[in-house]
Amino acid sequence: MQVVLWDTNENSAQKDYAGGMGTGLYRGRGGVLDWLVGRGYRRDFRPVAMNFAYLAGIFKQLGHTVQYVCDRMPADADLYIFNPALLTLGIEHQVMQKLLWQRPDAQILVTGPIAYALPEAFADLPVKLVRGEAEMLMWKLEEVLNASEQVVSVGSVKDLDSLPWPDWSPFNYRAFRVKYDFWKFPTSLVQLSRGCTFSCNYCPYIMIENHTRFRNPECVVEEIQHSVKQYGFRSFKFRDPLFGLDRKRVLSLVEKIGRLPFKIQFSIETRIDLMRRETLEALREVGLTSITVGIESPSEETLRRYKRAPIKDDRQRDFVRVCQELGIRTVAGFMVGFPEDTEASILDVLAYARGVNPTYANFNIVTPYPGTEFFTQVKNEIEDFDFSHYSVYEPILKYENLSRDQVTALHSRCMRGFYFRSRYFADNAHLLWPWLQRFVKTRPAATRSPGADSSARRAA
Repeated sequence: MQVVLWDTNENSAQKDYAGGMGTGLYRGRGGVLDWLVGRGYRRDFRPVAMNFAYLAGIFKQLGHTVQYVCDRMPADADLYIFNPALLTLGIEHQVMQKLLWQRPDAQILVTGPIAYALPEAFADLPVKLVRGEAEMLMWKLEEVLNASEQVVSVGSVKDLDSLPWPDWSPFNYRAFRVKYDFWKFPTSLVQLSRGCTFSCNYCPYIMIENHTRFRNPECVVEEIQHSVKQYGFRSFKFRDPLFGLDRKRVLSLVEKIGRLPFKIQFSIETRIDLMRRETLEALREVGLTSITVGIESPSEETLRRYKRAPIKDDRQRDFVRVCQELGIRTVAGFMVGFPEDTEASILDVLAYARGVNPTYANFNIVTPYPGTEFFTQVKNEIEDFDFSHYSVYEPILKYENLSRDQVTALHSRCMRGFYFRSRYFADNAHLLWPWLQRFVKTRPAATRSPGADSSARRAA
């Protein structure tokens, strides 16, 4: 069987982020400083969604031929698979319509969280929606193809190590690079676990399930070794939403990576309270270069309102400081544009981000994803239902105290106000330009009292 994996780069969609709902890239909104920040976002060429690489490996193991097609109409095939993001939903719907007009008997499967959360978006098309993990097609492909109903529930993979390794050969993998995490390329994606046990009501990661499944660290390292030899990958971005939940498993992974006959770089995403200093040191010793964490907001009231478990301010500052000392980049996510936000509350987020001073701060505008509790909670406050705008960099809500234009302006102010200041470069220069680390073994971060950035609102 000839299988086509259809994809698009329109709207700068990053399909592997936001739990598969996808995000865009910040483009800047005018002015030289804004342009410079936007250019920093656009310098990456991130890997395709990981479930496509898994599907390529699965179909190859099942004896089928796989072709990856991006932003053009595919040739005749037996099966077409789409994995839309919110940003690309309209585009992919149009391609499906055109494909079915040209080939009325075409078999089309739609996978990913959009198929789970928005089945009504495909009600006018004779396509099958795979409700669950796309990788379950390894066992349920015939069942899905032969089903009489449009939505077919397939569940999730119980034993992640039973999957074949992702096959990156159909994709332009030599160009993959995530520069905010690494300086050695190309970059691949890998997982030690799937799922999250926390309950943030705006997060799409817990939409399908609210528990974590783990892989055997030995299998993960075997996959890394295969990826280095087969494809030449030099850096690996762990796509676990909660890396480090099982500390013993992490230390086992560290020990096995340390035995590899070559050096790699890797990055993780986690919660600050899961990473002890000794764990950070062990990870750094075998190649950890970058950690992504969600700080979101300095307001405990806001975090609790949306079921996010808060972490104490001093612990967040200490964590970033320790990472700076160890030569580990920190990528911290902050959220602005909650329905009740004011100018003061948004600028408080900026002031807090400046005080914590991570290597990279990503200010996301709060975006309600269909299928989440938050979407249902604020549905009446959503002003823009055009999903092509759901990039996390555009306001789409009605705000109690601000206009959408004001939120846009404050968001840009956060972007500029964080990066263009001397302390940012003083604390992070050795991380932004790693060759400086040859001259200093550790680089202690500058100390500052918690209130030292209270003037950020006036300075931004």
